[in-house]
Amino acid sequence: MPSIYAAMRTIQEQISVVIPTLDAAAELPVTLAALGASGLIGEIVVVDGGSQDATIAIAREVGARIVEAGRGRGTQLAAGAAVASGDWLMFIHADCRPLAGWEDAVRAFIATSAGKAGYFALALDDPAVAARRIERLVAWRCRMLALPYGDQGLLIHRRLYDTVGGYAAIPLMEDVEFVRRLGRARLKPIGATMLASARRYRRDGYWRRPLRNLFCLSLYFVGVPSTRIARLYE
Repeated sequence: MPSIYAAMRTIQEQISVVIPTLDAAAELPVTLAALGASGLIGEIVVVDGGSQDATIAIAREVGARIVEAGRGRGTQLAAGAAVASGDWLMFIHADCRPLAGWEDAVRAFIATSAGKAGYFALALDDPAVAARRIERLVAWRCRMLALPYGDQGLLIHRRLYDTVGGYAAIPLMEDVEFVRRLGRARLKPIGATMLASARRYRRDGYWRRPLRNLFCLSLYFVGVPSTRIARLYE
């Protein structure tokens, strides 16, 4: 299969996408296809935490850069950022993909948002009414608490990323820990939407899963180590 990124590598691009993976073979192809069709992306760095499925083969087949790191999103994101070459870094999860119009929104953000990090609005891939409720809660959380989560993606200039200190090598809550260091003044919505998998909501229920997430967040805020919280999350 010819690399869908071959053409991009002949052009000086400025965005590196970093994707942490663990047994993501079912979701990763759609995400890579959505990103690979964009002329904005200079490279895609897939940071694998020990997959036993075809994740690495899928990433390698389309020409993504492969990095192997210790398991844990914080560790994996930090490892990917360390090798990424772009002026801008875009961190997204393997089961998430930006929806139509994101490229124009990202271009506008880069042109007008010096010194800020951007996040996407969240949409879930489930037509259920309960999914719309979760989306509204996420929008409220971002607006009122300035707490976008990792499944919303994060776009940040390399200089700002390094200034803040990058992702902490922790297994969970790395997104919350990082955006809290960024602070409200340096966070801004991109103006585009990220479609995320609703798999955990469908599996655990649209009431139980948010309550578990809130419980994990509360434990983090009172100082419980993220290694212990991670055992509750899955």
